[in-house]
Amino acid sequence: MLQAQDSSPLQSGRPVSRPRPCVRRFGPTDYVATWRAMQAFTAARAATTLDELWCTEHPPVYTVGLNGKPEHFVDHDPRIPVIQVDRGGQVTYHGPGQAVIYLLLDLRRLGWSVRELVRAMEQAVVELLAEHGVTAHGDVAAPGVYVNGAKIAALGLRIKNGCSYHGLACNVAMDLSPFATINPCGQRDLPVTQAADWGIALSPAEWAEAIAERLITLLYVQD
Repeated sequence: MLQAQDSSPLQSGRPVSRPRPCVRRFGPTDYVATWRAMQAFTAARAATTLDELWCTEHPPVYTVGLNGKPEHFVDHDPRIPVIQVDRGGQVTYHGPGQAVIYLLLDLRRLGWSVRELVRAMEQAVVELLAEHGVTAHGDVAAPGVYVNGAKIAALGLRIKNGCSYHGLACNVAMDLSPFATINPCGQRDLPVTQAADWGIALSPAEWAEAIAERLITLLYVQD
């Protein structure tokens, strides 16, 4: 069972229009155990179950989404496990130094479409980068966040019974070399980057916390 370091809801002091989510800070976790826990949480939730955002990091692992194709593995490191998962999208890499935020949300209750949720996820990362003087953008055709043509954050979701799980992964301060052995998110020759390369000194935990704050503002709080 996953053990959160902190399960208190974030507070912004702004008026709330929807039930606020619980933010769980897990620290490093095994990928498969976390994935199974997300599935179990989603299967067991009721109409009144509070939404949750899970902040974590994973040991090195390649994950392949439902649209994943073998040709997107160029020459992957055999020491890094490959896991076929139930999110949308292609292949990506997770590893230490990357901030992962999972969004376990009841989209019906929120009144958000999947497309709107994806745009909000991108916006949260773009806003945090802008706060540190880095210009970034999302991409409707290839969801994610990009800086000077290089991908800094990957998105992938699963929607079941109107509820989401999986989420987004932001490169903060990590070994990027495993990305060179795949076509990240199915995009050939796509460069990747990370916050540290742009002079941002946040830790992955700090990065995840800041993204969670922005997601709550974008998804739950009215002006």
